[in-house]
Amino acid sequence: MTQLSAQALADLAPIVMIPARMASTRLPDKPLADILGKPMIVRVWERAMAAGVGPVVVACAEAEIKAAVEAAGGTAVLTDPNHPSGSDRIFEALNTVDPEGRHRAVINVQGDLPTIDPALIRAALKPLIDADADIGTLVAEIAREEERTNPNVVKAVTAFDPADADPWPAARALYFSRATVPANAGPLYHHIGLYAYTRDALEKFVAWPPGILEAREKLEQLRALEHGLSLWAVRVDTVPLGVDTLDDLERAREILAAERH
Repeated sequence: MTQLSAQALADLAPIVMIPARMASTRLPDKPLADILGKPMIVRVWERAMAAGVGPVVVACAEAEIKAAVEAAGGTAVLTDPNHPSGSDRIFEALNTVDPEGRHRAVINVQGDLPTIDPALIRAALKPLIDADADIGTLVAEIAREEERTNPNVVKAVTAFDPADADPWPAARALYFSRATVPANAGPLYHHIGLYAYTRDALEKFVAWPPGILEAREKLEQLRALEHGLSLWAVRVDTVPLGVDTLDDLERAREILAAERH
């Protein structure tokens, strides 16, 4: 597990926010999809709790999600169902649960990652601590040839130091694209859409209008780069399973069933 000092965590006082809404074209009512007897959103909440970095709050658009989380003993906040993005949703919920601004770091964990390794949630905080970054995120090296040219696999352009012996090294993210970048020989990195923001960076981010490159690539994180925020990526070993289809849901059930044995 990524090591974060107790003092660093105390200084940042992180909070984990999980945005969730029922609308999904490929998998309707996705947050409530059953995974071995529990709704998917509860499985994600459990993983976030296991990361042990701070309180976990589900920022939800519908009362059904709130009820499911609270029935499991979790905390959930109803938010405006018309928010354009998860970032806007978690910012509203953050101000509801922490109007005094005690939490200086906010981790945005997508609500469709029921098998995510809790250590990855911790890893996203590393750039905020080690590099004084505004935003931390995750990448994994692309191993499958077909993913190098797949526009649905977002590539992060970042230069990791080959001499860095850290098992999960971090480097500044220079760009994100659906294209195959950078050019020529060398590794390509699959971006994992999990973010750790300083509270100040999140507040700025949601206040800015969508950027030009953001609109062109359909990638929200480019807004941060267009405005000059420092965004660093931590290289991890695997891409967590995102549940978007029935096949993904079945795979998540298989993974969690295997963990029981």
